[in-house]
Amino acid sequence: MQIEIKNLSYVYNEENPFSKVAIDNISLNIGDREFIGIIGHTGSGKSTLVQHLNALITPTSGKIYIDGVDTEEKSKSKIDIRKKVGLVFQYPEYQLFEETVYKDIAFGPSNIGCSEEEIEERVKWACDLVRLDYENIKDKSPFELSGGQKRRVAIAGVLAMKPQCLVLDEPTAGLDPRGRDEILDEIRYLYDTENISIILVSHSMEDVARLVNRIIVMDKGKIFMDGTPKEIFAKPDKLTSVGLDVPQVTEFMLKLKEKGLDIPTDIITIEEAYEVLSKYLKEKNYD
Repeated sequence: MQIEIKNLSYVYNEENPFSKVAIDNISLNIGDREFIGIIGHTGSGKSTLVQHLNALITPTSGKIYIDGVDTEEKSKSKIDIRKKVGLVFQYPEYQLFEETVYKDIAFGPSNIGCSEEEIEERVKWACDLVRLDYENIKDKSPFELSGGQKRRVAIAGVLAMKPQCLVLDEPTAGLDPRGRDEILDEIRYLYDTENISIILVSHSMEDVARLVNRIIVMDKGKIFMDGTPKEIFAKPDKLTSVGLDVPQVTEFMLKLKEKGLDIPTDIITIEEAYEVLSKYLKEKNYD
């Protein structure tokens, strides 16, 4: 699936003295099977941008095309767009409302006219993707579950629509470390096993370094940087200028380099750092 954004701008309260430009003339292409991280300081426009992708909000100016179809085209139902692009909000568990987990996950498919048989198939499939035990959990109230389980149920509800692109806005916000790691593992598993694009909005440099293939940095409603994780995190001074940091492990490796160690500094994950430092210590006969 292809997403094309052309000269997109969005202004809150446009005809109001308190108007605010949230998105400022952005152009962007997103292709098949991309895993993109969107980062930026609070107020940079990240959430506003992704809310355009499934026509939750529409541009003040500019265009968005989903597989060549204008999201503002009157002849196209918003449901058709949302079948292709699924959006998981921050704290999505607050949107759970049905009596059982099954009914909550089934809500979307039932609203697009799926048969009971297909609804059940989709609910089972979505539970499997987020590693929820269907038989054990389907009849439980979603409000009996842990924070991490609720989050996974909410994600399953979006997946049950079988989108070609999944957008996750701060999916680990408010979770404890265990719940956070579980959700990130599910997101990685989903990307590895399904023919889907994923867009991850996050404040965590560690999360995007660990997961994504491409990073878009936003600042003041504009695209500030766009590249691979290694390309983005190779420019710490540029990131600092917009209130962002490199991953902690990258900062650690930079400090070791400053101390005179002959090591690469384009390290963005703990696994990479372990491999590099182990090799360095062996070469220095410190094993």
